[in-house]
Amino acid sequence: MSHRDASGEILAGFIAPHPPHLVYGENPPQNKPQSQGGWENLRWAYQHCRDKIKALKPDVILVHSPHWQTVVGHHFLDVPKLKGLSVDPIFPHLFQYDFELDVDTELAEACYEEALEEGLAAKKMVNPNFRVDYGTITSLHMLNPDWDIPVVGISANNSPYYHTHDYAQDQMIKLGQATRRAIEKTGRRAILAASNTLSHLHFDREPAIPEDMSQEHIMSHEQYLWDMRFIELIRQGKLDEMMDILPEFMEKTFAEVKAGSLVWMLSAMNFPKIPAQIHGYGTVIGTGNVVAEWDLDKARREGTLTEEAMVHA
Repeated sequence: MSHRDASGEILAGFIAPHPPHLVYGENPPQNKPQSQGGWENLRWAYQHCRDKIKALKPDVILVHSPHWQTVVGHHFLDVPKLKGLSVDPIFPHLFQYDFELDVDTELAEACYEEALEEGLAAKKMVNPNFRVDYGTITSLHMLNPDWDIPVVGISANNSPYYHTHDYAQDQMIKLGQATRRAIEKTGRRAILAASNTLSHLHFDREPAIPEDMSQEHIMSHEQYLWDMRFIELIRQGKLDEMMDILPEFMEKTFAEVKAGSLVWMLSAMNFPKIPAQIHGYGTVIGTGNVVAEWDLDKARREGTLTEEAMVHA
């Protein structure tokens, strides 16, 4: 993909949860295990995202996945084409996916350079035999099962698990800023995907039929209330209040946003003070999952997008 003269921009950002059950429930040809369906509320919610992405015609989808964990630094997929078999280590009976994806290496390298400019530890992933994690694949499949849009995959540096919340999320704010500059400098029309659930405490036993929806429900009422509190704030565009409750949300529910995907995405979008569109909420083995969208392209056209960033210490 050639370098563009025009300045690039982020068209939209999605919270794109990655339970492998969603791919399993769809029965795509790439996935070996076959199901009788299941988790329709989340799978149908993703259909709205697919339609939006097709209409926007982006150059690239960038995804940050909690399941590509790197201990030292933030890594970027930087191989033009990757293919292979990705297996979920916890649910191998549900997810054995033959993936094949094209990587926007020019943008990946720009993200890497800008991350270094931010003072972050960063690395380019150049192993042609790299097995892409199931979180990256699930989010990308659910957003664009045609796989006809190049991607950039970003790892989850494990600093959130070794440092304080403030330090860890500040790292993700810097990574988001670096990502935004890379998109602008390369002229890309980009979609962002934060691949994470909300509340993440879950059951340790599954029913004999995994897709038996009579057995599917939230882990606890407390988790449900926390998820609803979080969702109501983003529905109202109150990102400052959402960021304020984020540490407690993570502590009370082991929310997967702790890995940094959400804050990376919001930072890249300059913390837009616009309401998120909620496409659907549902549970998977007791975890809380929301499919949500920030439509920056529409907000720009309507003149409602505020470029002011929200800075948290």
